[in-house]
Order: sequence, then structure tokens, then C-alpha cells
Amino acid sequence: MSLRFHWFLPTNGDGRDIVGGGHGVATGTAGTIRPATLAYLGQVARSAEQLGFAAALTPTGIWCEDAWLVTAMLTEVTERLKFLVAFRPGLISPTMAAQMAATFQRHSRGRLLLNVVTGGESAEQKAYGDFLDKAKRYARCAEFLDINTRLWRGETVTFDGAHLRVEGARLARLPDPRPELYFGGSSAEAGPVAARHADVYLTWGEPPAAVDAKLRWMGGLARQAGRNLRYGIRLHVITRDSAHEAWLQANRLIEGIDEAMIRKVQEELAHSESEGLRRMRELHGGSRDNLEVSPNLWAGIGLLRAGAGTALVGSHAEVADRIEEYAGLGITEFILSGYPHLEEAYWFGEGVLPILRSRGLWQPPSLETFDGTPNAVPFAPTSGPAATARAPG
Repeated sequence: MSLRFHWFLPTNGDGRDIVGGGHGVATGTAGTIRPATLAYLGQVARSAEQLGFAAALTPTGIWCEDAWLVTAMLTEVTERLKFLVAFRPGLISPTMAAQMAATFQRHSRGRLLLNVVTGGESAEQKAYGDFLDKAKRYARCAEFLDINTRLWRGETVTFDGAHLRVEGARLARLPDPRPELYFGGSSAEAGPVAARHADVYLTWGEPPAAVDAKLRWMGGLARQAGRNLRYGIRLHVITRDSAHEAWLQANRLIEGIDEAMIRKVQEELAHSESEGLRRMRELHGGSRDNLEVSPNLWAGIGLLRAGAGTALVGSHAEVADRIEEYAGLGITEFILSGYPHLEEAYWFGEGVLPILRSRGLWQPPSLETFDGTPNAVPFAPTSGPAATARAPG
């Protein structure tokens, strides 16, 4: 199976420094922020599409633009790229959510993927009018996804659960194909729900041994549910022609940040209910010392940002090696990002993807658009000077 690579849409702004957001963290930690205009996001999306990425993940929360509206607009300026859009159980009717997904899938010609976000922060959930605790949010999530799945199968659904109730719900038009569900969650409450409903289980970028243990845990839960899952990982990337250049860039991202800023961010993140974020914070312990927590895996991003806090840092060949190592554990989907997102997409697309293709680990998405016209992937050569220059050796 060819590995799948996805990029990220910075709908809270972008920049040459680490841009945070979510979990109470200020949007910008340093430098100049590039506003998340439709023109800029379209530039990022089109570049990701041309470079060979399969989809783009969008964040969700009060601190960024609405994921559904932005991606719906971006379908008009892209041809093949899929959008991994936040699906938030409890903040909207399950019937309305199923209908929205069906509409998006139809008008985008099958380009919707869904990222299930149950909500790790009570403060943000309350701002949206949701006052359930974490355990009840996951219980409600299971009910929500059960209703959605049945509606997408064409059933007429009457459901009376502990948290959700619908009567005679049905969709006039079904999504074709049914949008795949991506689901991240490291807690005991999250695992069984993911095992029952996810197509792709996501982990943040922990060291390979920790990722292996987590995939074994999820694999066992999936087998108990009578299902098989695919697995994905969420990482930042800093890849350059040489390892020296890559590490210079990584260190530059945090060299101008004082200790007071790091303490402030970490104090805010300490209130998070997210088990995944707790594991991210344990990797660096709030200190800029010893941030390479595994070969080429750097935890410096997590000093200043909620969510995914690690980056693969190194030469193109080294980053390809680490991706191959994760693939050996069972990871087949990689959701990547970098600062700035436009430039880093090119570094990875031109530097790492050709190496992975030469190793037989990746093939670019279809070279045709939905209307059958050519849609070349210009930065993933299989032979010639560019491929030769990028190949390991």
C-alpha cells in the first residue's frame, strides 16, 4: 500500500515563527503573522495539491476560522485535494451534521474527509454551550457517530440515547462515497469509541516505541469490536538539503523566545483535559534542553503550541528514514505541517516525497482531475536529475 501524505491549512494565521492557538494559547508567539485570508489559504491548498498531498487538515475552535466554511470555499480553487474537516459531536444536531457532510461530499465530488473532535477542553466546550464532562462527551460522541453512520447507510433512524434523541431522521440524498472518519484520542474514554467508528486512528508524533504501544492498544480494541483500522500520525516537518540546515531552522524557531513566554504557554496547557496533550508535554517537560526526544524527532514545537508538538527534523533522506520507520509500525497516513506552511510544503514535497517514491513507499495521487483533464504532479519525479539529486546514497 502506498503511504498517504496530507498537509495542513493554517486557518488561524501563519508565519515564519511558531504560530499557536487553541487551549487558551495566544495565536502568535513571535514574529509577523500571515493573516488566514482565503487568498493565502488557497495558495497553500493549491501548492499542496500540486506537490502530491492527498488532503489538507483544518483545525477547529474559537481561535481559528470555521473549518466547514473555509474548506467549502477552497473546493472552488482546487481540483483534486481532499479536505479533512472537523466533525464535532454535540455542537450540532447529528442529522444536520450528516446532511452537511452529504452536501459537501456531493458538491465537492467526493473530497470530504472527517476528523472527529470530541473536545478536550471544558472551557471551550462551555463557550459553545456544551457543559458535559469528558467521559460524557465521549459517550455522546458514540451516539452521534452511530446515528450518522446509520443515516449515511440510508436508514430511517429513531434513536433515544442518554445524550441524543432523534425521531424519524433520514437523508433525502446520501453521500457518495461515505466520508471516512479520522479519530484521535489517547484516553481510556476515547479508545473504544475510535475502535468502533474510526476508519483511521490518529496519534500525535510520539517516539516510535510509544507509537507502537498505542497502535497495539488500539489494534486490540478494534479486534474486540470486529473491525480493522488504518493508522495515521500528526507531525510537523523541518526538512532541508542537509541535516545542519534543518537543525539551524529548528533552533531558530525558538531561539528568540524567552523563558517567561514558555512558562506562560505551559501553565495554560497544564489545564488541558487532553491525554494526548499531556503526553506531548511530557516529552519536553517545559524545558528547551534535550529536545531531540528520539532520532530526528524534536519536541520544541510543543514548548509554544497546543496540539501536535513534535517535528521530524533532518536532511531529506533522514526524514524519509523516520517516515519509513513509522510505516514499519503500521502507520500509513501522515498529516504534516511546518512554518510557514507554504514554504515547508515545498521543502517536503520536492525533497522527501521523491525519495519515498524511489523506495516504493509512495505514489502521487491520480494525475487526472475530476473532469478528466491533466493534473500533473510536477514535484515528484521518478527519474532524471531531480530524482537523482534527492535519492539517498
